[in-house]
Parts: sequence; C-alpha cells; structure tokens
Amino acid sequence: MLAGGLIFVIFASLAAGLLLVNSGRERRYHRRVLMARGQTLAAASQQRTPANRLPIRIVSAIGRGIAGSGLLPAKTLAELEQTLAMAGLRDGNGLGLFIGAKIVFLLGFPIAAIVLTREASFSPLIGRLAPVIAGIVGLLLPDKIVSSLGDRYRTSLELGVPDSLDMMVICTQAGLGLVPSMQRVAAEIWYAHPTVARELNQTVTEMQIAVNGAQALMGLGTRTGLSSLKRVATTLIQSTQYGTPLSEALRSLAAEMRQDALTRYEEKAARLPVMLTIPMIIFVLPCVFIVVGGPAALHIGKAFAR
Repeated sequence: MLAGGLIFVIFASLAAGLLLVNSGRERRYHRRVLMARGQTLAAASQQRTPANRLPIRIVSAIGRGIAGSGLLPAKTLAELEQTLAMAGLRDGNGLGLFIGAKIVFLLGFPIAAIVLTREASFSPLIGRLAPVIAGIVGLLLPDKIVSSLGDRYRTSLELGVPDSLDMMVICTQAGLGLVPSMQRVAAEIWYAHPTVARELNQTVTEMQIAVNGAQALMGLGTRTGLSSLKRVATTLIQSTQYGTPLSEALRSLAAEMRQDALTRYEEKAARLPVMLTIPMIIFVLPCVFIVVGGPAALHIGKAFAR
C-alpha cells in the first residue's frame, strides 16, 4: 500500500513537472493556431490549453500558498518576480508556478530516488546518496528552466529589435507620433517577433497610464536587462526631450544593432576552429594514424613473426 502511494506521488510530481515545462511552448503554439484561423490577438493571447489547467493550477496553488504564508521574505519574492519578468514569465501565476515547481520537484525527486534504489537493490551508500542528489537536482531544476527560458526570450528580443526599429522609422516618417508608431509596429510585427510586440504593447500601456513617459520607456530596458533595449529607451527619451529627429536616431540605432549582431556572429565563427581542435584530436587523428601506420605495423609484425 505504501509503495503504491509512493509510486502515485512520483508519477504525479513528474507529470506536473513535465506539464509545467511544456506549458509555455504549448500556449504559444495554441495562440499561433488561433491567430492563423483569424481570431484577434487579444482573444488568442487569452486562450489556454484546457488539458493543462488542472495540474498547473494545483502546482500554482501550492506556490501561492507558500508565497502568501510569509515563509519567504518580501525582498526574495520581489527578486523572483524580477527574474521571471526577465525570462518573459509575467503571467499572474508565474511566481506561484515557480515556487510550486520547486516544492514538487524537491519532494518528488527524492521519493522517486528512494523507491528506485530499493527496487533495484543498490548498495546502502547509493541508497543514502541518491535522495540527497535527487533533492538538489529537484531544487535547482526550476532555476535552470527559468534561466534557459530567459536566454531564449532575450535572444528572440535581440533578433527582433532591429526590424521593429526600421518599422518605427517608416511610421515616424509617415507622420505618426511615438505612441501610435509603437502600437502600429507591435500589431504588425506580432507574427514575426511576438516577444518584441509584447514588450512594445506593455510599454505603450505604461506610457498611457503613467504620468512620466520617460519612466515607462526606461522600463522597456529594465524589464529584460538587455542593453540594446536600454539604448532604445534612452534614444527615445532624448528625442522627445530635445526635439531631435526621431527617424534618424532610430535608423542609426538599428544599423548599430545589426553591426553588433554581425560582430557577435563573426566572433563565434572565429572561435569555431579552436573548438574543433579537441574533437579532431580525439576522433580524426587516431583514424589517420591507423590508416597511415596500420599497413606498416602489420608488415613489421609479420617480419618479427618469421
């Protein structure tokens, strides 16, 4: 009876973890399918896959309960929210999902390790070390997932910022102001770069609500931590304050960002020969030695055999 309960807890925790990892990707795919069918962006962004609601709500409820219990300091919760925001996880359940996933993994992985080590009849040392290692892995796994999602989110932003700036140049030259230009660019670039469109929409909303528009523009860079978006925000603030031509500033900024991206690609290409050295030594050179020196070694062996 106890073994059956442990197995149920293991499978429930692993299923909740896998659903948590894949929920963001499935939601994005579901939104794109809905938009391809002609639904509006707002309706598509509010849709959720019904199959994932119950497990995610359970994990999120656990996390929200721990966050609201006062066990974690307010500073720690604020830092977690900032980290999740930089990874693009700004939904209302983001913090609860993160904390709940930590708890589920922290409890589920050691239980799974205990059951597996007992069923496989490992040595007592492995039986004692496996739950500890599994608990550490379960505790650090959500951080690794969030870090990976953050890297992907920032990379997607960096790829889409130059295109969005070029579109803003066209809009400003057509006579649109800053806020209407950002709204139009966000609507037009959604299908190609949804992350950039999301950031622009949030910035426009903050500019419409906030009294100080410069503070809302600076939030464009502080939310993601990208230096390129901070430069965009600084350029927009200076253009609005000093009356400089916005289109020229955005055009030069887009050219600088593309040049920076080209420089990064050239650096990666320059590192490629160095990175290929060790694989060549391990995999290629032994084959070359065998092909070149193999016949000679065979002849020498036959000579000594006589």
